[in-house]
Amino acid sequence: MESPASDKRPIIAIRNISKSFEHGRVVALDNVSTDIYPSEVVVIIGPSGSGKSTLLRCINHLETPDAGTIEVDGVLMTDAANINKVRMEVGMVFQQFNLFPHLTVMENICLAQRVVRKRTLAESSEIALDLLNKVGIPEKADAYPNQISGGQQQRVAIARALAMQPKIMLFDEPTSALDPEMIKEVVDVMLDLARDGMTMVVVSHEMGFARNAASRIIFMDDGQIIEDSSPQQLFNDPKEQRTRDFLGKILH
Repeated sequence: MESPASDKRPIIAIRNISKSFEHGRVVALDNVSTDIYPSEVVVIIGPSGSGKSTLLRCINHLETPDAGTIEVDGVLMTDAANINKVRMEVGMVFQQFNLFPHLTVMENICLAQRVVRKRTLAESSEIALDLLNKVGIPEKADAYPNQISGGQQQRVAIARALAMQPKIMLFDEPTSALDPEMIKEVVDVMLDLARDGMTMVVVSHEMGFARNAASRIIFMDDGQIIEDSSPQQLFNDPKEQRTRDFLGKILH
């Protein structure tokens, strides 16, 4: 996919973000800066502990940066009012599905719509059914999470995030908790979202998805962005030796 023209205003602007844990002993992010543009699909790859998930979580302030700034759709993520406003526009899908076990699939998708968006039961149910069709499991509307597979639960989690009609979707290794045969069904949903023009930032080990859907791929290591380029450039002719070493280990 082509990256959008650089003369557009970024929908996410990350400037000089640093983040440490354990009283500074573990540096997760070290002066990281990048821009994400509307309708881009940016896939973040790298070894475990490289800072990928921490960067993603800083975007909607699930982690608070120690230094630097993040703007989302022109709103600076500094005070609580801004953070809550932005979170309404940013959907997030985690490794674990985080569905409420005592609620049906429909109820899981409708709950935040009714509480946050103040939609009626009829409105939220209509949106939920449309999205269950989109993710390919309308027949599971009345099932409980423990009655469906992991891949189906993750598709429900994606539908729940989409029900809020976000401008941006963040995915934190959405297939890592799935059995191999379930990964494709979730990746297919994400590919559809990419084709529909959804702005997406995806932390993933799924190199096939990165090749097929990404506008750009960011390779991180030791809390820094080592390489930021097109899928073609990164997979076929990476600029950095560290990138080549990483790809050499995972592309066998």
